[in-house]
Amino acid sequence: MMNRRQVLAAAAASSFVPAFARAQAKTAVTLQIDGAAVPFYAPIYAGIEKGFFAKRNLDLNVIYASGSDIMRNVAAGNVDFGFPNGDSVIAAKANGLPVKVIHTTYQRGIGALLTKADGKIKTYADLKGKTVAVTALGSPNYLQLQAGLAKSGLKIEDVKVEVVATGAIVQSLQAGQVDAIVFSELRKYNLEADKFPTHLILSNDFLPSFGNVVVTSDRLLASKGAVARAFVDAIDESFAWVIGGNVDEALKIAIGKYAPTWAGQEAILTRAFNETFIASVWQSATTKANGLGAADMAAWQGAIDAMAAVKLIDKGFKADDLVVQPKAIKA
Repeated sequence: MMNRRQVLAAAAASSFVPAFARAQAKTAVTLQIDGAAVPFYAPIYAGIEKGFFAKRNLDLNVIYASGSDIMRNVAAGNVDFGFPNGDSVIAAKANGLPVKVIHTTYQRGIGALLTKADGKIKTYADLKGKTVAVTALGSPNYLQLQAGLAKSGLKIEDVKVEVVATGAIVQSLQAGQVDAIVFSELRKYNLEADKFPTHLILSNDFLPSFGNVVVTSDRLLASKGAVARAFVDAIDESFAWVIGGNVDEALKIAIGKYAPTWAGQEAILTRAFNETFIASVWQSATTKANGLGAADMAAWQGAIDAMAAVKLIDKGFKADDLVVQPKAIKA
């Protein structure tokens, strides 16, 4: 029979082990990203590999889908967080999905109409009767195409829309299979490297919007604030690390483990990161004043109103109903 001292020692030992285990336990979370595994998501991949999520006790799993699917999955609780284009988020909220933006990661939209620089297509009005490729019906680039046409007095029926997978859409333009594509402005760097002169019309010029942003469900934000807080902090550190002089290492991580088919394109990607992402996408006057991911609420309201004006959503709503400032998330 154990004496009192032995009983107390055994009890202390048995309580210590579960407490230690709990302290070390990781919370499994899933992030669903718009599109496919590409080096442009290098900050997230680097954040995983550098341990920025793990040190906050998050075990992050990354999967991929289209923007509209991401929003449905987030709202239903099938995934914890999403990283879709802002246009998809606004459309989802307008359709009643209970979602919130908790980190405005991309401070502006990066969608664009890309055509061959031969002078045949200079404006959206010139697309009448032409073939235009998007990655999916209901995708952000499809919404941008509709908005651009509407601004020019055209309808979607005035063009022939082709759905081409993310990995092949740029090549469809180069091969002359389509007259134009609505995709990411970043692909201009690839086209320039391939000696394919390109004309670019930024979607943000007529449809103020945001690129990829972090979203979660109303339910998770209300019931698991500590998880949302930890996730946003990890995202902040991941992007700040890349901005702080680590583009080359981030791309090495992204290409080496997540997007190996991009090997050999490091020079193009470095230009894209330095001249576009770091210069004007991840950072803005808003982030300089309030930190990465901070939301310009007036800009968000403008994006919502613009989508309502061209009938991409039935009715506008208040930006406050959708967007949360990262600093307001309570653990």
